[in-house]
Amino acid sequence: MTTTFRHYHHLADYPLVSKFLIRHHQPGNADGNWLEPAWEYMHSHPGLDSSVLERIGIWEENGVVVAVATYESGLGEAFFQFHPAYRHLRQELFDYAENNLAGVSSKDEQKYLCAFVNDVDREFAALAEVRGYRRKDEESRTMLQFPIPDPFPPIHLPDGFRLTSLAEECDWAKVHQVLWRGFDHGDDVPMNEAELESRRAMFDTPKARRDLKIAVVAPNGEFAAFCGMFYEPAGKFAYVEPVATDPRYRRLGLGKAAVLEGIRRCGAIGATEAFVGNDLPIYRAIGFKEVYKSECWVKYWV
Repeated sequence: MTTTFRHYHHLADYPLVSKFLIRHHQPGNADGNWLEPAWEYMHSHPGLDSSVLERIGIWEENGVVVAVATYESGLGEAFFQFHPAYRHLRQELFDYAENNLAGVSSKDEQKYLCAFVNDVDREFAALAEVRGYRRKDEESRTMLQFPIPDPFPPIHLPDGFRLTSLAEECDWAKVHQVLWRGFDHGDDVPMNEAELESRRAMFDTPKARRDLKIAVVAPNGEFAAFCGMFYEPAGKFAYVEPVATDPRYRRLGLGKAAVLEGIRRCGAIGATEAFVGNDLPIYRAIGFKEVYKSECWVKYWV
């Protein structure tokens, strides 16, 4: 069989890559590929540089996707997705990423690439090292997994706070405020039509469910914490992205409550496990455990 390469064409290929990730998902994310909701969320995130989407590379055999080399936000980063029987394409994907996904540093105009390689794939890591890459531990990412308990334990909130979802109370201004403040962008929250539309597009993705986008409502009615949650029915898992708590309401357990409520709702419709690609203490406190670390290997060209 002959493997062929082509560039990504968004309208036609977005669903093909989505199906590829779903088809090869293994319980516990043992496949090591992106979870399909991460692919969905990438395309809706306001930080995405959509002008270079055609730089994403696709490898096929008989018209079926077998590997993908992609960035997440913009050039300068590379993530690799594989059909389990096609990891022999590692070198070819690395070649492609260096020639098509590398970025240029704004500080010194030096060409660079951050290649993300799972720590369970030591052969891939060895290849990165041989090619002149060096591991940058502070940029590595951790995939955590949480088996969803049944029955689900009670979720506790301080007096006066309550849980809701965007299916019950869809207020994009409140969503924007809690995310803006929760990600420490400051107190001066820009409120205009473009900002609010950006938030709507961020969460009304193709397969999103508003009843899984959870908010904790403060006594004054504003959103104090927020958790975006995805459910993937084929793999029966929940995916947490993003989570934010307004600084004025931190250390009250509100972010934890929002995450747990989202997981609880996913469990009620069939999910057996939840994942998050972040190693913050909140997730460890809930009971998430590490599956693998996606190591960042960096190379600079003189």
